[in-house]
Amino acid sequence: MGFTCGLVGLPNAGKSTLFGALTRTKAQSGNYAFTTIEPNSGIVPVPDKRLDTITSYVQTKKIVPTTMEFVDIAGLIKGASKGEGLGNKFLGHIREVDAIAHVVRCFEDGNVPHVSDVIDPAADIDTINTELMISDMEALERRKTKIEKLAKSGDKEARSQMEVLKKLIDGINNGQPTRTLTGLSDEDQNFVKSLTLLSAKPVLYICNVMDPGDTDNELVQKVKAIAAEDGSVVVALAGKIEGEIMEMEDPEEQQMFMEEMGLTETGLDRMIATGYGLLELSTYFTAGEKETRAWTIPKNSKAPQAAGAIHSDFEKGFIRAEVYSLEDLEKHKTEAGIKEAGKLRVEGKDYVVQDGDIMHFRFNV
Repeated sequence: MGFTCGLVGLPNAGKSTLFGALTRTKAQSGNYAFTTIEPNSGIVPVPDKRLDTITSYVQTKKIVPTTMEFVDIAGLIKGASKGEGLGNKFLGHIREVDAIAHVVRCFEDGNVPHVSDVIDPAADIDTINTELMISDMEALERRKTKIEKLAKSGDKEARSQMEVLKKLIDGINNGQPTRTLTGLSDEDQNFVKSLTLLSAKPVLYICNVMDPGDTDNELVQKVKAIAAEDGSVVVALAGKIEGEIMEMEDPEEQQMFMEEMGLTETGLDRMIATGYGLLELSTYFTAGEKETRAWTIPKNSKAPQAAGAIHSDFEKGFIRAEVYSLEDLEKHKTEAGIKEAGKLRVEGKDYVVQDGDIMHFRFNV
């Protein structure tokens, strides 16, 4: 399954530098606006220490982490929703991703100009959010025009949708992104999803600082306050330093450099894991002699749908799933020990897969 997180932000916020570090590539970068025109994309492994734990008990030839895709979307500017700076094209790229990683400049550097000449994270965030909401408002007004006649004719579904549209429009008029709207029924939430609104997408704010020891500076604090209000999350990291770490091919040299910087893990690992968490996904594992692998599924998926992540035949011919937990593996050491302890569960079609489950599927096609 493909899940994507789009890197957005004002020009010179550090997006392309972060993208290059994430994917260990050299995305075009420079100290001027619109360095990135067409979005670059890269598949990155999602760090998960549970894989290491599993393979410490299960001897395996191959370890395969789950992945997600990051897309570097060109820098937006004020007026993007009206086409400024090729804005309409860039907003279209944002519409295609599952979540937004909003890179916010939280550092001072006279050699790197700011598009508005003032370092103000709150204003930068407001600029991007405003452009997304203006674009959404136009889409909502178009949808409203389409279903208004149906609603007036007495169509129950159209009436219900009109009420939701009114809530969405009122929220945007009050400066509230759609993702902050609460109190919707499951049916209404599905309708909102079908609208593919930009401001409905979950957001991770990435505070780009100069030094790893400066990840809680005053500018970062401003971003954290905004995130607390709009239900988003924050990761602070030094993009330039992260890039230097990723350029080191020798793991020992990399580890020494990180220790000198006071880092126990890279900011990129935190960013990837947090971005993955935004997407309301679960991970389950398959473990065996040939391969131990992490699989990505939407939260609350049932066993047949989880099996389908491996191959569609697994879902079509699903019979049952044999399931055990990581805790049981740590306690009983082997799958045989788990069976002897009566901890290997047999689950059917209605079983809701839990994050961290270790599973074997039985199927017949």
